[in-house]
This record gives sequence, C-alpha cells and structure tokens, in this order.
Amino acid sequence: MTSTNVRKDAEDSGPSGYAAARLRLLTEGVRSGPPRRAALAELTDDWLTGLFTAGAEGMRGVSLVAVGGYGRGELSPRSDLDLLLLHDGSDSAGVAALADRLWYPVWDLGLALDHSVRTQSEARKVSGEDLKVQLGLLDARHLAGDLGLTAGLRTAVLADWRNQAPKRLPELQELCAERAERQGELQYLLEPDLKEARGGLRDATALRAVAASWLADAPREGLTDARRRLLDVRDALHLTTGRATDRLALQEQDQVAAELGLLDADTLLRQVYEAARVVSYASDVTWREVGRVLRSRAVRPRLRAMLGGGKPVAERSPLAEGVVEQDGEVVLARAARPDRDPVLPLRAAAAAAQAGLPLSLHAVRRMAVAARPLPTPWPAEAREQLVTLLGSGRPTIEVWEALEAEGLITHFLPDWERVRCRPQRNAVHIWTVDRHLIETAVRASEFTRRVSRPDLLLVSALLHDIGKGWPGDHSVAGEIIAKDVAARIGFDRADVAVLATLVRHHLLLIDTATRRDLEDPATVRSVAEAVGSQSTLELLHALTESDALATGPAAWSTWRGSLVADLVKRVAAVLSGDAAEEPEAAAPTAEQERLAIEAIATGGPVLALRAQTEPPADASEEEPSGDPEPLGVELLIAVPDQPGVLPAVAGVLAMHRLTVRTAELRALELPDGVEGAVLLLDWRVAAEYGSLPQAARLRADLVRALDGSLDIAGRLAERDAAYPRRRGVVAPPARVTVHPTASRLATVIEVRAQDAPGLLHRIGQALEDAGVRMRSMHVSTLGSNAVDAFYVTTAKGAPLPGDEASLVARKLEEMLRG
Repeated sequence: MTSTNVRKDAEDSGPSGYAAARLRLLTEGVRSGPPRRAALAELTDDWLTGLFTAGAEGMRGVSLVAVGGYGRGELSPRSDLDLLLLHDGSDSAGVAALADRLWYPVWDLGLALDHSVRTQSEARKVSGEDLKVQLGLLDARHLAGDLGLTAGLRTAVLADWRNQAPKRLPELQELCAERAERQGELQYLLEPDLKEARGGLRDATALRAVAASWLADAPREGLTDARRRLLDVRDALHLTTGRATDRLALQEQDQVAAELGLLDADTLLRQVYEAARVVSYASDVTWREVGRVLRSRAVRPRLRAMLGGGKPVAERSPLAEGVVEQDGEVVLARAARPDRDPVLPLRAAAAAAQAGLPLSLHAVRRMAVAARPLPTPWPAEAREQLVTLLGSGRPTIEVWEALEAEGLITHFLPDWERVRCRPQRNAVHIWTVDRHLIETAVRASEFTRRVSRPDLLLVSALLHDIGKGWPGDHSVAGEIIAKDVAARIGFDRADVAVLATLVRHHLLLIDTATRRDLEDPATVRSVAEAVGSQSTLELLHALTESDALATGPAAWSTWRGSLVADLVKRVAAVLSGDAAEEPEAAAPTAEQERLAIEAIATGGPVLALRAQTEPPADASEEEPSGDPEPLGVELLIAVPDQPGVLPAVAGVLAMHRLTVRTAELRALELPDGVEGAVLLLDWRVAAEYGSLPQAARLRADLVRALDGSLDIAGRLAERDAAYPRRRGVVAPPARVTVHPTASRLATVIEVRAQDAPGLLHRIGQALEDAGVRMRSMHVSTLGSNAVDAFYVTTAKGAPLPGDEASLVARKLEEMLRG
C-alpha cells in the first residue's frame, strides 16, 4: 500500500482509520528505517491536521506545532507525540475547546502525548526557565493553522537560544554529564538505554542544539549514520516488545536482531556500540570546542586591550618532534609532514597522553589521511612511543579513542579490528573487549615500578585478550597473535617469547590460586615450569592484578590478591637461583681506547657522536634479529676520573634537550704505559625535537659543568619556568631498592621512576652528595619509565654497609618523590 493510500484511508475513516493505517504501515515488511519513520510522521501530520481543521473552523491566531522528536519527523512505533497548541491570546475559551478536540482523540487511541497550550511570550518564558522545553522548541515544525504565528515562534526561540548560548550551553553540558553518570556509557552496557545513556539519542540531539547555537559544530562524518542506526534499533525494539521502551534488555536482543536482519544479538550489540562510540567521540570534540570558544570570548576583550586592539596569536609550545600544544590541545607543528613521518601519529599520541591533553580533531584527521604504513619490524622509536602511550595512565583512554575514531589504531594494529566493540556477555566484565584491554594497560601503568621490564608489562596488557576475536580458547589463539604482533612491533626473540608466555598464561595465577591446593608441591612446580623465570613471574603477577582490576569490582578482592601473592612467593622460591653478578664489561674498542688516551693527554672530556646504524641488510621481516634496533645516536665520552662526572654529563644533555635512552658508565683499563684513570660513558641519546647539537658545543658545556662554572640546576629551572605547567600524567611514585646480594664487588641501587628531563642529573647529584663512588651504571628508558641500576662503593672501593646503603636509597627516593 502506498503512503498516499494510507493517508487517504486515515482521512476517510477518522481516528479508527488512522489507527488501521498506522498498523498497516508498521507491519509492512518492505518499509523500515528512515522511510517508515518519515511516513509515520506524515500520516500523523495528516490526521492531526484534520482534527485541527475540524475543531478550529473560523478561529484565527492559533496553530498546531510539532516539537521534539516529532518535530524532527522521527516517529518510532511507540514514540510520544510532542505537541504545542500555539495561540495569540485573543480567544482563550476557543483555544481550550480546540485543545480538548485535539488531545482526547489521541488519548482514546492509547498514544502517549506530551502537550502544552501557550502564547508565544509564554512559550519563550517557559523555555527560558526550562532547558528541556527550549531544546524541544528548537525542533518546532508547523502542522496546521497560522503559519506566521509558528514562524514567529521559531525565529524568536532560535534568536533566544543563540543569544543565551554562553549561559545555556554549559547548562546543557552539565545535564549531559549528569545523565551519563546515571545511565552509564552506551558503548559498553550489556542492557543499554538507547536514548539516555552516554552516546545515545539524547546526546545526538544535544549536538544538534550546539550546532543551532552557531558557537560550535560536531564532527559530522559518520554522525548521521550512527544516529540512524540507533533509531532503527529503537524502532525494532518498540515493534518486538509492543512497548514504548528504550532499554535493550538481554531477553529481547535476539528478537530485535532478527527484526533488523542481523546474524545474532552480539552483532546487534556491536553495531549499537559502534554507533554510540561515534556519538560519544563527537560529543567530546564538540564540548571541548564549546569550552575553547567560550574561554576565548571571555579573555578576548582583555587581550585586545593589552595588545592595543590587535588580534592575539595563539601560543604554541613544543611537545615532541612535529608536535606542539596550542590552546589546550595537541596539534601538529607547522613543519610536520605526516606523509613522510610514519611514526608521527604515535609520537603525537604519546605526547598528548603524557601532557594530559586531547589530540586535536584536525590533527588526527590529517594524520589518518596521510598516514604511511610502518616498516616491519617497526623502528625502535615507534615501539617506544607506543609503550609511552600505554604507560600514560587515564589520559591514554581519551587519546586512544581519538586515534580509533579515525581508524589509526587498526592502521597500526590490524588485529585490533576483531576485538573492536566486541561485547563480553559475562556479568563480571563491565567493558567491551577492546576497552578492557586499554583499561588493563591503564591499570598496569600503576605497577610499572614493580617490574624490571615495564614495556613488556604494558604491551602484554594490551594484547592479553586479543584472542577473543577468534574461535576456541582465547589464551591459545592470543599466544599466536601476540607472537606475530610483538615481532611486527620490533621486539627481539627473547622478548617475543616472554610476551607470548604472558598472553598464554594470563589466567594461570588467578585460576591456580583460587582453584588448586597451594600446599601441593606439584601445583607450584607446574606453575614454575609454565612461567620459566623470575622476571616473567614478576610480569605475570602484575598483569594478573591489572587484568582483574580492569575487569570489574567482582574480579578482584583482598582475599584473591593474598592468594595470588602467596602462590607467587612459592613459585619464586622454586625459580630462585644464584645471585646475579655485575655484568662483565666488554673489552674496550679501538675508538674507546683512542678517546681515553686523548682524555688523559688533554686532561679534559673527549666525546664522539655516532649516527644510528641501520638494521642489517639481510634482516628477516618475519623474524626480528637478536639485537633490537638502536634508538637515537651513540654518544661516547671519555673523561679523566673525577667527582661529579655523572650529574655533569646528564645535566648538559638535559640542557640540550637530549633524551637518554640507554647509558653505561664504567672505569676503563688503559694500555700499558698510559698512566691515569678514565671513565667511559657509552650512551644512546635522541633529540626531544629539532636537530642534535654539535659535538663541540656539548664538549664546551661539559668542560664548564665539570669545573663548576656552569649552573646546570639554575639553567634547567629557568627553562622549566619558561613553559606553562601542564597537568600531565600522575605517575606511580618512584621506587628505589637496594640489592645487597646482586654483586660481590659493589652495592647495587636500582631506581624505577617516571622518565623526565634532568632525571639522571638529579639522581647523579644525589649520589654524589651522598659521598658514594660510582663503579658502573646501567640505565634504560622503556617508554616513559626509567629503570636504572647503579653499582656504588665506598671511597675505598668496598660495598656499602647495609645501614649506609639503606640510608642512601631512602634519601634518593625522598628526593625523587619530592
């Protein structure tokens, strides 16, 4: 039956005819989605127009107006009819009689009705007092009667909205936030409210209101389609339940999926989650833009006065190579070339997360359009930036969502597509699979001080459930995927094996601790055999707790934690072996020996910068080489043995914005006939942004630092003060540990801390102030985490007494946490 015939039947047969025509329209299998909603609105328009015309004969100054969802022409099968009877106040009695002739037929058919009778001034007054009324009037649509009266109201309401936007938009944002707090996030709920939950239809309507204010607009790509999909699901829900409900209950999901022609309930939920994710991201971007516009309006008069009426230039402060902060967002530098820099998206994301700032929508879209594939295996910088992003705590989530919204996550990690928006039908889980993996990484970032390889912990957190997109045991499937991903990312064979073990056995500790007899030696021995090493056990313990905490409140408790800790202690006892010794220094190379001799001859520091070497030409793409690709450039420094070498060198590098990736310091044995003692520093450094400084300039500053004429601490403080403070990442507190049995020749003090400019300078100065002698050191930066081991002795070259070592460690920890 055509829409014309449906309307004719309704006109010919009154309310009962409308009901029959409505029923036929809703049961037509060929008509669904936007066409059916539009046809239902049109059918209802014609019926109500007929009622109005019959009841308003001879009346002037009155009109019937559809508002809200009906005003937008989006009638779902059980939607309310939102109606306003608008009049000019000249015939109140006639208007009251007309209202009865309109409302009662609607009620008689059992349709939900939200109605009001007002003059234009009354409507404007109420909308000024009630934000929800004002939002409904923004979608006002004329149905019947005095068109000029309706047009006048629309013009006035829109003008009021735009004039009041600086006040009303923050109210609307607060309303959206309160609703999200009550209803949760649509993209993660197993029984979501399609309308009220965050990312639902209410938020989509709020974005239309923001656009109507002319202050800001939502990113439009995909938004219309997402809104349509949510409306389609609501239509199917109304039809299958016969009720005006917006909650997609578990018991109704299979029927709704069938009504929409989808494979199953999981496919339905995944489509709902994807649509909600688009709306949520658009909301985040839009409200951020609203805030920016309102802030700029507030400060513009003062700035103009200060600048003599000139237009203020937005301040840009560098964050990383090709990445700057501008107006509270992370944007690309003017010289950035995403088409030539495949690491740029990861570098920008890591910088944003570390600074606690959002990624600009324009920057993300520009990188998504121009992004080039990373080589296989990834360059070391890309791997480092991924680890830094994962280790940034809560800010990681917002940045990750921005990358995912534009397809950059699957660009870097194609395997992510299988877990994206995948529901978990388990009451314990509160997230989809992909969000759970990111939540696990966020939790793991709190435990990076507990492990010696925080990079492996963070990547295993990201990958531990990656197998849930495949059939069979997800741990077994995940092990295979993790091996492939880890090799592609650029980890060496040993690290790939550890990551595979962590993913394969990520449930081993919790399952064994809660379901097996820990007093049985065979139980503990089987876990030890599966884990294989102390370092892997340490990682698995942290991963287990991170996974449970990211699952939901029911997955972890003090009791479960104590059982797992007890198991870990027993397994560690089985795995314990001889104490580690200080790594044996390799024989000096010819270049190192030449630099040492030159240092003795000149009595000052000698240094050489060597460009990073390329990977071997015969390196297999499927199998990473045993030695990971170096990062940055190699800096060799030989300096006559004297106090203050470490803080001086580290401070000069910090002044020149050089990041230390790895560092070794040791005393060098000189050839026979050469008198003197030389310290050799073999460091891997990289520029934070820009180009590397010249070696001659580094040497000149180092000479001044060693003779005390260069105030490093003052220079670093001045530089920090020159840049605005950002809230950044709240990192776990630094942890300093003494390992008294790790070496027979020295006391090993290990520092695990958040990497930061000048960190190694501060540590070196603290050790210098403590009066200990540095025998050697081994420094590594893994993502944003520094894991440093210092082999120190007394002035006479003996290990520190126990009390003295503990005191040094405590003071060092206090300094780092201060």
